Amino acid sequence: MKVSLLNLKLQYQGIREEALKEIEKVCDNQSFILGENVRALEQEIAEYCNTKFAIGVASGTDAILLPLIAAGIGAGDRVITTPYTFFATAGSIARLNAIPVFVDIEPDTYNIDPEKLEYAIKKQTAAQRARLKAIIPVHLYGQCAEMEPILKISKKHKLAVVEDAAQTIGAEYKEERAGSMGDFGSFSFYPSKNLGGFGDGGMVTTNSEKLAEKVRILRVHGSKPKYYHKFVGINSRLDEIQAAVLRIKLKHLKAWENNRIKRADRYNMLFKDAGILDIVSLPAARPYNRHVFNQYIIRVKKRDALREYLSNQGIGTEIYYPVPLHLQQCFKYLGYKKGDFPVSEKAAKETLALPIYPELALEEQGYVVNKIAEFCKKT
Repeated sequence: MKVSLLNLKLQYQGIREEALKEIEKVCDNQSFILGENVRALEQEIAEYCNTKFAIGVASGTDAILLPLIAAGIGAGDRVITTPYTFFATAGSIARLNAIPVFVDIEPDTYNIDPEKLEYAIKKQTAAQRARLKAIIPVHLYGQCAEMEPILKISKKHKLAVVEDAAQTIGAEYKEERAGSMGDFGSFSFYPSKNLGGFGDGGMVTTNSEKLAEKVRILRVHGSKPKYYHKFVGINSRLDEIQAAVLRIKLKHLKAWENNRIKRADRYNMLFKDAGILDIVSLPAARPYNRHVFNQYIIRVKKRDALREYLSNQGIGTEIYYPVPLHLQQCFKYLGYKKGDFPVSEKAAKETLALPIYPELALEEQGYVVNKIAEFCKKT
């Protein structure tokens, strides 16, 4: 049996006719940039995320970068985030010539550790604290970070909060939706996301009319009206075809997310029945969270050997993320070294993403767990 890490063709089959019809409409209208579909999607995403405003942008990366610009982050400013995340989180900070300040993660959720966050701020020199301007908590794999203490800390130190919710649209923390708790929420519509387009795309959410308007201006080179530039912005516009496709998919999102949750529960049951929980650690979903499982992550000490074994059995897996950001060559200038963030470094060596998507069959999940159990018994 072959089990893909992700099979978007199955999802496409269910929406193919409607998607092609809407794409044809866009082509017939010949209105491709910031048109009626983008405006409608912005309103629908704002409603879905329980925010007042949503602004469509060209990518999930720009959905982080533009809020930082809107928050006034610039050269020499310091922004806190986690070293265990996709590169775009810290890369967006560095692109503004600001300084990423890393804080280690919780060992079970893989999200930034609020206790270590407070300690990291106290450890800054007075001069460094004066340049500390924002925090980007990453809601990793589909589960929100511990926002209550994070927001309390950010308020105490007057830090802007940009929620990196690229993987967590629809997730909830104590009944609050991802992207609705900070100053900004940043979403990605990369095809592999729970709500993915037919290419790149992103969305910024906020409850501030002033900040929403600034992001709208910044996404069109900082101009309003056209050809009059109050700010230096960038070209970052969500196109009509992506918006049309995303509007169709958004109608199915809640059902798809519920199917992901059911499949995560099924994995948990299968692993328990296999009797290997002393070897394999399962995802930790906090009881007050709605975890939407963009990824289903297990931990095992012989991760690389297991991955090779599963590949030989026709099972797709992925490693998110094999090298923490503080150890990436491009961030060597920050002065971090191996051992500075041991929880992130350990996670990078032990975590493995298994296939999970709404259409994943019970037999496929059973095959995956059986092969993992087979490996564990052999080694």
